[in-house]
Amino acid sequence: MKVLFMVWFSVVSLLSVGVNAADIDDIVGKSEVVVVKSARVGAKVALSGTVIPHRQVTLTAQMPGQVELVAGEEGDRFNEGEKLVALDEDVLLAKKSEAEAALRSAYSQEYNARAQWQRELASPNAEGNSMMGGLPSMMSMMTDPVTNMTGKRDTSVERRANITRQRTMVDQARSNISQGQSKIRQIDSKLSDAKSYAPFDGVIIKKMVEQGDTIQPGTPLVMFADTSRLQLAVEVPARHMPALSEGMIVRAKLDVNETRIKARVAKIYPMANARSHTVTVKFDIPPGVPAAPGMYAVVYVPDATAKIADLPVIPSSSIIQRGSLPGVYVVNDQGQMELRLIRLGERLNGDTVSVLSGLKVGEKVSVRAQEN
Repeated sequence: MKVLFMVWFSVVSLLSVGVNAADIDDIVGKSEVVVVKSARVGAKVALSGTVIPHRQVTLTAQMPGQVELVAGEEGDRFNEGEKLVALDEDVLLAKKSEAEAALRSAYSQEYNARAQWQRELASPNAEGNSMMGGLPSMMSMMTDPVTNMTGKRDTSVERRANITRQRTMVDQARSNISQGQSKIRQIDSKLSDAKSYAPFDGVIIKKMVEQGDTIQPGTPLVMFADTSRLQLAVEVPARHMPALSEGMIVRAKLDVNETRIKARVAKIYPMANARSHTVTVKFDIPPGVPAAPGMYAVVYVPDATAKIADLPVIPSSSIIQRGSLPGVYVVNDQGQMELRLIRLGERLNGDTVSVLSGLKVGEKVSVRAQEN
């Protein structure tokens, strides 16, 4: 690698632009010559990331049916609790009407059974006595239990049996009421599942169904997200994790005009991916940044395996772009100004950039130099 870089740098020196001493005053007059200084810089690793919403959910169907309503399109904003998707409810409403009618019938049966029970308590064997003017019926005289000694009827057994029978009818009626109420609650739950509501304030970022679609349970309906706060999701190699901690500030670059921002470590997942051996880390993006979910970004995290080193540091305004290769104007030992290509490191605080190779501490470079 070192040999390749020496060959590359030799080619760069051949391409360097020599400037006569007579032209130095003209260049210096248009710019300022500064001395290259040094700074202690820790190595950084550039990792790819993706802009994501702070909160995002995928609403899915909880029951089969036909889509009756989709409240909006991608980008439409809704408040918490507003309806997003609704399924056809005609069949469920018909079942609920049937269950309510059955419940009313169960209430009537319970009322009648309770009245019969109370009558039995107040007037024992009233039903049988009313048939014979208060006298025991012939059948009851033949079937009622008697004692062997006296030959008299034992009415206590008959009374207990009648009371038990009437009480059982009351309990059965009440059980029918409970079953009817449970059935109505089940139908109400399904009616609730037929509608999907916004779980928080946000926007629809993806719509998967259209009005009239027939769906099954588990079918994705819409993706809903809170885009008022954005984050960066980055897969960080496990070897770099010791250098990160929650609340830490790192630099990042968005793929929108190469916007540079400072991101804060918001969450570090507790477990690494068994296949990629990376840990998911989420970074908070400052508000007002021109970003949207799905955009590409680069996050610069400290390289936990590298040592801190003293590197040359120059103002970013001194950098000249030669195609894809950066360069700076340097005053050489002969007092001439020459264009030298360099290899840049990370951008530091303020408007300065570290230089990995191509410059030495103490050399003089031109700031805002203009090429001839």
